[in-house]
Amino acid sequence: MTDASLVPGNTLLTNTPDEGRQLAITIARRVVKATQPDAATRERLREVYAGDAVMLLQVCQVVATEFATIAAANNYWRESPR
Repeated sequence: MTDASLVPGNTLLTNTPDEGRQLAITIARRVVKATQPDAATRERLREVYAGDAVMLLQVCQVVATEFATIAAANNYWRESPR
C-alpha cells in the first residue's frame, strides 16, 4: 500500500453522502490490504468470495458499518454545506 493511512486524508468528513459511501468502500479495501498484505493471496481469495452470496453480503455489512461511522462524523450531512 503506497499510503499507509487507513483513512485517506486522515478525515472522515465528506461533502456528500455519495462521497461518504465511496470513502467507506476505500476504507474497507484498505483494511483488507492491511490485514492481508500479500497481493497474490488477496487475488486468490477474491475467487472464493466472489461466488459466495453469504460472503458478499458480509462485505456489504462491513462497508455499511464504515458508512454509518462516516455518516455520524458528518452529522448525516444535515449541517450547512462545507
